[in-house]
Amino acid sequence: MSQVFLNGDYMPMADAKISPMDRGFLFGDGIYEVIPCYDKKLVGFKPHIARLTDGLAALEIANPYTEQQWRDICLTLADQNPEPNLGIYLHVSRGTDSKRYHAYPDDIKPTVYAFTFEVPTPPVADISKAKAYKVALEQDLRWQHCNIKSTALLGNVMHFQQGYKKGLNETILYNQQDEITEASSSNVFIVEGNTIKTPPLDNQLLPGITRLLVLKVLRQFSEFDVQEVTFTKETLLAADEVWITSSTKEIAPVIEVGGHAIGDGTIGKVWLAAQALFSQYKFEE
Repeated sequence: MSQVFLNGDYMPMADAKISPMDRGFLFGDGIYEVIPCYDKKLVGFKPHIARLTDGLAALEIANPYTEQQWRDICLTLADQNPEPNLGIYLHVSRGTDSKRYHAYPDDIKPTVYAFTFEVPTPPVADISKAKAYKVALEQDLRWQHCNIKSTALLGNVMHFQQGYKKGLNETILYNQQDEITEASSSNVFIVEGNTIKTPPLDNQLLPGITRLLVLKVLRQFSEFDVQEVTFTKETLLAADEVWITSSTKEIAPVIEVGGHAIGDGTIGKVWLAAQALFSQYKFEE
C-alpha cells in the first residue's frame, strides 16, 4: 500500500484523513506541485519549491517548511514507495476552520498532504519509440490567475475533457486575441526552422518547471534561437513542429492540432535534438 505524508507523519494512504471543513475541500484554497523523481533523483526540485513558495505567498498562506524539509519529505516518500519512476504530489491548503466563511481565517495551520504515483518511463530521444500527441484547440475560458498553481483546477479539467471526449491527448488554448496561452495541463512550444518559440509568462499561463528547464537547457547547450514571444493559433498551425511540456510528459511531440496536421504529420528532428539534451541535463540544478 502507498505511503503518504500528512501534517508531519508518514502513513498508509488508507489511514490519511482530512476534515471536510478544510478550506482546500470547501474553496479549492491551496497550492500544489508535482515533482518527477526517477531512481530517487528529483527533477527541477529547486524551481518547483520556489514556485510553490511564490504561490503560497500570493494566497497569503504561510509556507510550513523550509526547502530542505520539503526535499526530505520528497526523498522519504521516494524511499518508502518502491516504484522507480514517480510523480511526487505536494498539496498545501490553508487549513481547517470551524466555519465556512469566504475571508481568510486567522491562526489556522496549513494542511500538508503528499503522495506518490507511478509515472511512465521518461521519453527517450528516439523517434521510432516516441509517443506522438494529437490535441484539440479551444478558446481559453479559465480564470485570469493561471500563473498560480491553484488546486482549483475545474477550468483546466473541463478543457482537458473537451479533448479527451474526442479521443485526443490534450487541449491547446488561445485567448480572445487568438494568441496561444498554454494547454490544459501543459506549456506549448512551436518550431519554425531553427527557431523555437514559447509564449511569454504572464497571468494567462502557468510558469511550468519543465518549460523553465527546457529553455535553460536549449539556451545553454544548443545552437537554436530560443524565444519567449506571443504567437497566434494560425502561427501554431503553420509551425514545423509543436510540443507540449509538463513534469510527467517532459517534451511531448504534437503531430495534429484540432484535426490539422503539424508539418508533415510526423515527429520532427528538432524535437529529437531537444529531448536528447533534456534527458542529458534534466537532473542538474
